Amino acid sequence: MQKVITDDLDALLNILPPHICQPLRQQPDLSELLEVVLDLGRPPKARFPQREVTLDPQEVAEQDIEYVVSRIGSFGDDNRAGIERTLHRISAIRNRKGRIVGLSCRVGRAVFGTIQIIEDLVQSGKGVLLLGRPGIGKTTMLREVARVLADDLNKRVIIVDTSNEIAGDGDIPHPAIGHARRMQVTTPTMQHAVMIEAVENHMPEVIVIDEIGTELEAQAARTIAERGVQLIGTAHGNTLDNLMMNPTLADLVGGIQTVTLGDEEAKRRGTQKSILERTSPPTFDIVVEIQERDKVAIHPDVGEAVDTFLRNQTLATEIRWLDETGEVRIEKEAPAAATKTIKGKQRAKETKIPKLYLFGVNRRRLEQTAKEMQLSLDIVSNLNNADLFITSKNYYRRKPQKVRDAEEASLPIYVLKSNTPPQIRQLLNTIYGTDSTNKIDHFKLALSEAEAAVEQVKSGQETVELSPQSAYIRRLQHLIAERHNLSSQSLGKDPDRRVRIYKE
Repeated sequence: MQKVITDDLDALLNILPPHICQPLRQQPDLSELLEVVLDLGRPPKARFPQREVTLDPQEVAEQDIEYVVSRIGSFGDDNRAGIERTLHRISAIRNRKGRIVGLSCRVGRAVFGTIQIIEDLVQSGKGVLLLGRPGIGKTTMLREVARVLADDLNKRVIIVDTSNEIAGDGDIPHPAIGHARRMQVTTPTMQHAVMIEAVENHMPEVIVIDEIGTELEAQAARTIAERGVQLIGTAHGNTLDNLMMNPTLADLVGGIQTVTLGDEEAKRRGTQKSILERTSPPTFDIVVEIQERDKVAIHPDVGEAVDTFLRNQTLATEIRWLDETGEVRIEKEAPAAATKTIKGKQRAKETKIPKLYLFGVNRRRLEQTAKEMQLSLDIVSNLNNADLFITSKNYYRRKPQKVRDAEEASLPIYVLKSNTPPQIRQLLNTIYGTDSTNKIDHFKLALSEAEAAVEQVKSGQETVELSPQSAYIRRLQHLIAERHNLSSQSLGKDPDRRVRIYKE
């Protein structure tokens, strides 16, 4: 299923002091070693997938660290070094004077078969972005992508290798990248420039890039994609919606902007006047979320996926995994159900703000709690227009006519134990949920608050302060004020920093 072709483990063991190397070689699961940690004044440790072991009760001394440093390549601006023609990475921890006081010696392995699960996507010629938590195998998969495209498909592949992590240390790249070419980066801050240089100077058909993490790198990636070069890369973030919430990297999936609609258009769409829309076509066509080493979730059309998120809808995701025989299994994960069950009854739809009918419930307290939780309520007075019937335990036991009418109409019923704030908060958490879609809801509520503040100032109010928000949301709120020819400023300190909207 997955075959390790090389880990050059001896090369890593040979840079360690003998009194550390010897007990390490005696470990029964040495082939599964992840890294060796050497911290000044502490015992040396070896980390394996399921355990951590102390290699020597004697504390690491300065000469032990010097022993290792003298046997490896030089450290770059990112405090990473390597061993020539291997994939191992040694990362340094320095004190305030710049002296090395700690080392993380991480094992690098080249593995065949890591892209079997997404090989058809890679061969499609479309841009593919890999996401996943640190250590899940993004770089290993990227290395295999470069080899397959260069050797099996005979494409001109250029790897932009910032920390020499894809193709190893030294001038000669590791054989795990096949016939792909590698461009090294002198310092991490120049990664974006080398990305552009690769396109302009070497006529690649494919560019492979690890760890896109800055705005300049995101802009360079867009430039590459617009020139018709296939881009395969990784970025900081575990999921697509993580990326959307990151103002630095959101451009990779099209970016997000706030748009103010006219009254007629907002009415036609059935939305608020201020909505979120994708700014431009995504840089990457496909996003692959690596959930486990042999399991991924795929968004085959990033533009459609982002638009669906911004409309607060759910989209089917393609799940792929390798079974026990090494075969790729594919399953379409259906969108989250529009309704859930509360005590055997259906609950109102969660993809929109539900219309609530209150019976025996303290409306003022409910509205106050919702405001504190930054949630919007839609309370109706006609039972026929309601999505959810909310009543108290006492009323539900007595079964008055309104309760019986709701049951006869098969209307979902939520029974509130009491009108206390904790019970009301639990009610709102149940209705609105706490999943990632509420991040988009929070966006919309924050923009709605800014829109309402604009109307208040236009109506004569001197100034309006909004609720505390993150820097990214504040930026969107400033934009709303600007589009209405009003002034705005941020005031206060995080986490209470907020926007004030006013007339000049």
